[in-house]
Amino acid sequence: MAQSFRFSPAPFIPFRDCKAIKKVLKIKKAAMTRHANKHYRIRVLPDGDIGWMWVADMVARIKEAGEAGRPVVMITPNPCRIYIQVARLLNRLQIDCKHLHTFNMDEYANEKGEIAPESWPFGFMHAFKKYFYTELDPKLRPAENQIHGPTTKNITSYSRMIEDQGGADICYSGPGWTGHLAFIEPDAPEFKAKDLKAWMNMEARVCRLSPFTLAQNSLHGSFGQSGNLTAVPPYAATIGPIDVVRAQHRIDIHSLRIDDSQASWQRLITRLCLHGPVTPLVPTSMLQLLNTDVWVSESSAEDIGPRWHKEY
Repeated sequence: MAQSFRFSPAPFIPFRDCKAIKKVLKIKKAAMTRHANKHYRIRVLPDGDIGWMWVADMVARIKEAGEAGRPVVMITPNPCRIYIQVARLLNRLQIDCKHLHTFNMDEYANEKGEIAPESWPFGFMHAFKKYFYTELDPKLRPAENQIHGPTTKNITSYSRMIEDQGGADICYSGPGWTGHLAFIEPDAPEFKAKDLKAWMNMEARVCRLSPFTLAQNSLHGSFGQSGNLTAVPPYAATIGPIDVVRAQHRIDIHSLRIDDSQASWQRLITRLCLHGPVTPLVPTSMLQLLNTDVWVSESSAEDIGPRWHKEY
């Protein structure tokens, strides 16, 4: 007869509520979209659809705001190559972007709190300019000073900068392995607060990255996809929870896999973010309280259980 074997989660794991984890582990793909908050709309979509939906949403918001004669303010995530598709579609449709204001949600920093400059080739602003801004037809581009990112000079006023533009119309996001939103980490001392309300009112700042985030990002193509933990800076600048709360709308995307394989650390954290307790220990869980559209890929929604044919 098999003997039971019990253990506690490692002490460095931020969210350690085993009862809550056991509960969300049981959530099947078929039940993923059910939620008590009718303004928190969850959809499970084919893996190949989500990228194009994001492209379409960005282009539509830029087009509609331009036609209405108003600015559009976007909080934009890690600048992946999908921004090239946004730029090319804007070019093809000849959509003027002079009214567009973007705010990158985060940027790497070093242990001294110095934020990576735009010239650093592994930085997010460098990539955003490379994949989006310079890909736009020059006659369609917004003024370059309307493309914002956290810097050593502006980080203490970054949240106010977003508000000075009338606040964000849309905040795009997607959880990291820790459940972080942007680089709002659950185990960063800089985001320690007395309670959920105080935490949700915190503004942009530099914070220490979780070891799990370093491991996740060491698998990014820019860092060689080889687990080089020393290649990833130890700190980051990030928007605060209040910037997400203040946005008029939010779209949260759960579709990350390891180089398009079936391996995904997101299956558990997606369930915690969507259906676990709302807590700073799972930062993206705060979206459960807000008007949010959540897009989950079929791969991320797959049922969780042992896959013995894959071995250990």
